[in-house]
Amino acid sequence: MSDREPPRRRVPGPAKPPRPRGAVRRQAGPGARPGRRPGGARPPVTPPLRLGSPRPRLRLVSLALTLVLLAFVVRLLQVQAVDASAYTARAEQNRYVVHTLAAERGEITDRNGVALAVSEDAYDITADPTMFSAKQLKIGDGPEQAAALLAPILRQDQAALVKKLRPENKNSRYTRLAARQTPQVWKQIKDLKTALAKKAETDRTTVNVLSGVFADPSSQRVYPNGELAAGILGWVNADGQGGGGIEQKLNKQLAGKDGKVRYAQAGGREVPTAGSTETPAVPGADVELTIDRDIQWAAQNAITEQVKQSKADRGYVIVQDTRTGQILAMANSPGFDPNDLAKADGDAMGNAALQDAYEPGSTAKVMSMAAVLEKNVATPLTHVVVPNRLHRGDRLFQDDIDHATWYLTLNGVLAKSSNIGTILATGELGKSQPEANKVLYSYLRKFGIGGYTGLGFPGETPGILAPPQKWSTSQQYTIPFGQGFSINAMQAASVYSTIANGGVRVEPTLVRGTKGADGRFTPAPKPKQTRVVSARTAKTLAQMLESVVDDEQGTGVKARIPGYRVAGKTGTANRVDPATGRYRGYTSSFAGFAPADNPRITVYCAIQNATSGSYFGGQICGPIYKQVMEFALKTLQIPPTGAKAANLPVEYKP
Repeated sequence: MSDREPPRRRVPGPAKPPRPRGAVRRQAGPGARPGRRPGGARPPVTPPLRLGSPRPRLRLVSLALTLVLLAFVVRLLQVQAVDASAYTARAEQNRYVVHTLAAERGEITDRNGVALAVSEDAYDITADPTMFSAKQLKIGDGPEQAAALLAPILRQDQAALVKKLRPENKNSRYTRLAARQTPQVWKQIKDLKTALAKKAETDRTTVNVLSGVFADPSSQRVYPNGELAAGILGWVNADGQGGGGIEQKLNKQLAGKDGKVRYAQAGGREVPTAGSTETPAVPGADVELTIDRDIQWAAQNAITEQVKQSKADRGYVIVQDTRTGQILAMANSPGFDPNDLAKADGDAMGNAALQDAYEPGSTAKVMSMAAVLEKNVATPLTHVVVPNRLHRGDRLFQDDIDHATWYLTLNGVLAKSSNIGTILATGELGKSQPEANKVLYSYLRKFGIGGYTGLGFPGETPGILAPPQKWSTSQQYTIPFGQGFSINAMQAASVYSTIANGGVRVEPTLVRGTKGADGRFTPAPKPKQTRVVSARTAKTLAQMLESVVDDEQGTGVKARIPGYRVAGKTGTANRVDPATGRYRGYTSSFAGFAPADNPRITVYCAIQNATSGSYFGGQICGPIYKQVMEFALKTLQIPPTGAKAANLPVEYKP
């Protein structure tokens, strides 16, 4: 085989068209123009599109981005460095909520531990106003819708609720819609709130307008016995503070000390993982009163019935332990129910037995007789000639009935309650009338007239007793028989307790002691004691007061109690109308103690302006004294002494 390559074969191409004859073939060279295309002229050439330079635009965008980033950096530095503490505090304020933990108010009980005022679970209905804004709820009338739902449940005016939910301070995060509502009220709101929340999850058109409503645990004051002892107990106002009576007097001890809880919240709910701080509340102390609930009931029932029968303005009954000064009952009529203050009469919301000042009338004669006996001016057997009329100063004095000349003993003057005989007896206290006035005044003051009783009770009146140099001409002769000065019912009862206690006045007390949160009982301080008259004078007065009840000529026969020796005194005084300042009607009263020879209990009754039936104290207050005294003696299991009465003579033969 030869090393030479085989010859290549030529492949025929397309045939060239024949050149026309006569055509000259030109050789292309440099500068030669291209040949014309057959069939027409050459088309125009389009110049290329030239774009602008992008560099200026890039510089502008870069500058803008730099400025924006610079603004963010500056703001970030301000928030995280310059104003970091302020924003942190504001965030904490918005995130954390502080609520008050209301302290449980202490109980008030009677001397035997029977509850008179207690606290039950309740809730303060509150709201976060910021959660009712249009921005938060996505609706403009959130407060109106919420108020429409809450008003019938809380029994409040709808417009007032709207005002609380849309306060002037847009940053306010707390408002109290209603205080001390029952658990049933909060359950009703909570159920409605839950129902709205569930519906809002499936229906986007539903808005939970109650999402910003909450409840703070609180307590509600309840008085289990209704009107019983309301004048003593008082009430608790809308702010949880004592508004009268013991509730006001001992508010600090009863109220305790509120606590606080601070926790993180989001969307109105507590964030459990964020932690919380709590200062627990300190419950208030329990207060034990001196009153006996059963005796209080008997006194209140008796005075209420008599005030109704006599169609009187009001009345009061006081029962006191003669030895300790402790008040066993203090009843007023009309009264009020502290559980329902909305229906209470404003004039009855108090303790009239301590707040009313009135002229006592003949029950005050016992003080005049005490001065006469203590000064040895006379004895119970001293003869006193009592004419039908007595001219003194610028007045002509008389007794409550017309009579011929009476020949009475000093004991008889008290038994028959003679005004004239009392004027004559007290006139012997000094060599002159001004001197006698000074002596009488000193004894009135010793008995506690013209000063506070020592109870420190809200609204208590000290009464009115002018100094003797200011006594008018008529007062020099009316004050000895109980007109021309004023007292309250507790002062009157204390006078008789002083005589019953052997002449020693013991300041009245209403509180036996308190029991703190630790369960320890702290007795009340011992009351102040003052010797007013001697034991001998006190015993003689007790015997004279027996004649008022036991003797047929006495004015207090309706106060007799079978088996017991009873000492007492009637009173019927002209009454000053507080509205006009003029005399209108009468003050009817009866005061006394039993057993007369070993006194344990004092009972005082007074009725103001009886307009139906008798208005004499012995007739309408004597039976009340008997009813209440009998009940108290049985309740305290005090037996009769069995001793015979002294039976001092009332009259003598001239």
